[in-house]
Amino acid sequence: MKTLRQAQVGETLKVIKLHGEGAIKRRIMDMGITKGVAVQIRKVAPLGDPVEVNVRGYELSIRKADAEMIEVE
Repeated sequence: MKTLRQAQVGETLKVIKLHGEGAIKRRIMDMGITKGVAVQIRKVAPLGDPVEVNVRGYELSIRKADAEMIEVE
């Protein structure tokens, strides 16, 4: 299982599954990250948190904890 946190800068990945429960999962889905969507890793902050991704045509910054809940291929 590969998560969004393990991805390298420049990779374009497809979301397979969202882990997490309740409000956390809902917040991730509200940001536009849903099953089947393509996500490109744009930048990673110097200390690794947050991760900047391009999803559905806009830039989004995601915390490491949230990125670990997103399974990708």
